[in-house]
Amino acid sequence: MLKLNSLNLSRNNLTGKVLEKFGNLNRLESLDLSRRQISGRIPSSFSSLNFLSVLDLSYNHLSGRIPLGTQLQSFNASAYMGNSGLCGPPLTQQCPGDGTTQNPGVTTGTEYDDDGIISMGFFVSTVLGFATGFWKVCGSLLLKSSWRHSYFRFLDDTRDWVHVKTAVYKELLTGIRGNEPTYPEIGNSRLNVEGFEMPLLRNK
Repeated sequence: MLKLNSLNLSRNNLTGKVLEKFGNLNRLESLDLSRRQISGRIPSSFSSLNFLSVLDLSYNHLSGRIPLGTQLQSFNASAYMGNSGLCGPPLTQQCPGDGTTQNPGVTTGTEYDDDGIISMGFFVSTVLGFATGFWKVCGSLLLKSSWRHSYFRFLDDTRDWVHVKTAVYKELLTGIRGNEPTYPEIGNSRLNVEGFEMPLLRNK
């Protein structure tokens, strides 16, 4: 009996429920229990009928959820038609509770978007970090005049130093190309950059 490949009990007046032991017929390839008077639920053991390729449970009085299993969900909905109490895939009728299944990301009507929380936290931390750093620098310059003067003097000296170096290198490159190098006229004979004095060349 366990090696049975095909079973057809359709179109008779047999009544009762589908036995759980049907799941032991693991070599069953075709099962037809259509147009009978059977009732109750489809046994969960049906999901273990891995070789089942033909199934017809239509026009009975079956009810409940169709057991979840690769084989049972692969059949056409016509295999279960005529059983108004059946629900779940592959039927379009949902089982009670399916439409109200709570999403793990939803609690009391509020959906928590992890990506949104991370993005908002990153934005807030960036703004706070920038504001803190900005006011540490600018605030110290505003409150301490000596720091403010030193800072702007440093900027002026650096600008002058860059200007002189650029002009000297430009004249040197011009001299390498065949002309005598000339040096720019600078108002002061020496330039103080960060406490170091550097002599400046004049044109003769």
